[in-house]
Parts: sequence; structure tokens; C-alpha cells
Amino acid sequence: MAKSSKASSAVVGTTIDAMIKEGKALASIWKQTNSLKNSTKANGFDTRLGKLLQQLKAQSTLDSGQVSRQTLTTYGIHTIDRRRRAEALWFVENEVACRDFMKASKKGFTSLSALQKAMNAASKAEQPAKAEPSDVGQSSEAKTSSATEHRSVSVQITRSKMVDTILHHCKENNLNIEDIINDLQSHVAKQQRKA
Repeated sequence: MAKSSKASSAVVGTTIDAMIKEGKALASIWKQTNSLKNSTKANGFDTRLGKLLQQLKAQSTLDSGQVSRQTLTTYGIHTIDRRRRAEALWFVENEVACRDFMKASKKGFTSLSALQKAMNAASKAEQPAKAEPSDVGQSSEAKTSSATEHRSVSVQITRSKMVDTILHHCKENNLNIEDIINDLQSHVAKQQRKA
């Protein structure tokens, strides 16, 4: 029995040593310029980092499943930007979908951030196609008003943001911008007559 416990501790020690070595190697190369194509290969930086983080997350004793700062420091990856760590973990957790998306896309991606943004946009574009039967009869105005009722705005709206928003909604809903401008001018004229 004593021999088997020594053997198992040697395996665990070896695994931890290998993970620490991997973490330190990743920390030493993380600032190097890597193309997304190279960094997402099986031995690429982001794939290796994501797999290490996945192992550390699985071993985490925290209730949230987060990897503690102390663990990141122990494994030598605390110097890697937290966003890069999060993107690498996201990539490994969604690796099959990411690789399929990159293969199907005609556009080349320069970073995991760009890939993640494109995949989120594509999934949002697919959601209206899968609309619930109750949504089919609703007009776009009703959908927009119900969507805005449930969100709270906490950003300062500038004139340029407002213009961008109006242009975006006109394009999205196939509305003529000149008609919108005329409607705004009519509304302002009515408000001025009341005052």
C-alpha cells in the first residue's frame, strides 16, 4: 500500500510540475506576435493556454470555478493579460465551433476577440430566423418597444451616437432617412408652436 501511494504522488507531482513548466513557457512567449492561424493550432499559444486554464479551472476549489490569483502565479501565467487568458479558455471550450466557423468564413480573423465578436454577431443574426410563433405577428415597432422597455440605458448619448443609431435603425428596418428627417422637422415645428 505504501508503494502505491508513493507512485500516485509521483504522478501528481509530475503532472503539476509539467503544468508549471507549461505555464512558465506560455508566460515567456505570450507577448510575441502570433497570427491567429498559428496561435490556434494544436501546439499554438492560445490552444495551449486555454487547455492549461481548463485544467486549472477543473481543479479549482473556489465555488465560482474561477482560477485563483495564487494559482495563476504558481503556474507562471499571472503576467498574461486576463482578457487573453479568458479568450484562450473560451476558444478551447468552444474549439470545434470556432474551427468550423473559421473554416466556413471567407474572412480571415486577426485575433480571438474578432473571432468571438463575429461568432456572436452570426448567432444573433440566426436568432430572428428562429423566432417564436408569437413573434411572427408582431410589428418591428412592437418588438423594438418591448426590447427597450426591458433594458436600462447607462451611457451618455451624444449627437453622433444618436445619428449613428438612427442610421442603423433606418437601414435595419428599410426606412428612408429623408422621411425620418422630415418627420423630425415636423415634430420640432409642432413643439415650437406649442411653446
